[in-house]
Amino acid sequence: MKRRWPLALAAAPIALLLMPAAPASAHPLGNFSVNQYVGLTLRPDRIDATAVVDFAEIPTLQATSEPTCADLAVTVAVDGEPLQWTVTSGAFARLDGSGGLKTSRLTCELTAGAELSTATVTVDNRYAPDRVGWREMTARGEGVRVESPLPARSVSDELRTYPADPLSSAPDVRSATLRVTPGDGTAGAALSRPGDGFLAGITAGVERRFQDLAGGRLTPAVGLLAVLLALLLGAGHAALPGHGKTVLAAYAAARRRRIRDALAVGATVTLTHTGGVLVVGLLLATSSTLAGDRLLGYLGIASGAIVVAVGVGMFVRRRRAHSHGHSHSHSHDHSHSHDHSHGRQHDHGHHHGHHHHGHHHHGHHHHGGGRLGLAGIGIAGGLVPSPSAVVVLLAAIGLGRTAFGVVLVLAYGVGMAATLTAVGLALVAAQRRLGRLPRLPALARRFSRFAPAGTATLVMVVGAGVAARAATGVF
Repeated sequence: MKRRWPLALAAAPIALLLMPAAPASAHPLGNFSVNQYVGLTLRPDRIDATAVVDFAEIPTLQATSEPTCADLAVTVAVDGEPLQWTVTSGAFARLDGSGGLKTSRLTCELTAGAELSTATVTVDNRYAPDRVGWREMTARGEGVRVESPLPARSVSDELRTYPADPLSSAPDVRSATLRVTPGDGTAGAALSRPGDGFLAGITAGVERRFQDLAGGRLTPAVGLLAVLLALLLGAGHAALPGHGKTVLAAYAAARRRRIRDALAVGATVTLTHTGGVLVVGLLLATSSTLAGDRLLGYLGIASGAIVVAVGVGMFVRRRRAHSHGHSHSHSHDHSHSHDHSHGRQHDHGHHHGHHHHGHHHHGHHHHGGGRLGLAGIGIAGGLVPSPSAVVVLLAAIGLGRTAFGVVLVLAYGVGMAATLTAVGLALVAAQRRLGRLPRLPALARRFSRFAPAGTATLVMVVGAGVAARAATGVF
């Protein structure tokens, strides 16, 4: 019986992974998001609106004062003439979020008088335009007919219940033009709810459980479970699609067929990610104006730029090696015929066929550049902190468990590094097996001549893609 507890403890994180995910109520665009909803109801003599702002954990933590309905930036115009909103009611509430942190919700009911028998209505929402978030609008008519590109009902129940997997189709509606005519009803867009992906639902559920463990009752068993879960989540985070760092780090680790290179990349990722989470967490905890999502975006751009620089370095070293890869063949044929007469005839035909040098410089490794490349790949792989790790750290700090939060962040980074190192070691083993083959086919030998340049180009392309993807959330 005493031997069963280690097995049970090891199986606990797996059980958590397999448990059904919690309802999809967490913020789908992350703990840094500011999510907004504007619902219009058009009547013959007025326009009513419900405006909701749902602040995720980090913006709520950073806020120094409660937002009010006067802070909203929803504007409406009828036939080009702007209307003046009147606030009929407003409410602000703080709700329980992930990791013991709070979220907040501002709900405002607005109205504006207008003659809408036949009119063109334009609506704009310019609140927090630089923040990442779910932006949704609806429109319906009562006593008038509304032709609208907007749906009549909210896909998120006015930001109360988000779909589990909306990332491919999260709404970002900031303005709309509506056509009002006599009649009744709404000719709007069909309600399309993004699918609740199974994998996305499980991943989101596990992330929430990880964050909740950091803020719950802390016992030795719970602490160890949280560390194990952090390791698993870090490993899974590094393996998710879209993380070009996995492929790049694996190639860099296997480039010279050395196991220590794979370990070096993993260690660099761990240190960089842990340091990044600590720095970002400190900045967010001490600043009320810093937009965490934009900060992560800038770090993503820097990560992509580092990868591009590594690819350029690989390409340059390849070109230099190629330019010095000529073969110096020094053929010195010394044909010395020494005819000595020392009582006996020695016919020494000394044909010194020495000095046949074949200097193949392309076989030399530039270890300095290689080490810099490995360091660059490791830094790029861990430079962008995981938002979940940041939330866990901030929650632990808020509960006076800073050391425990740092341990969880470190475990998360070790998990990321484990995935990268494992892939690198697998490629090291694969390359060594290929190296033992007696003779490669002619096609493979021909391909191997272009493989280094092709790999360098691929690294540059992937790095540019990482930077471009991050830039879309910043600019």
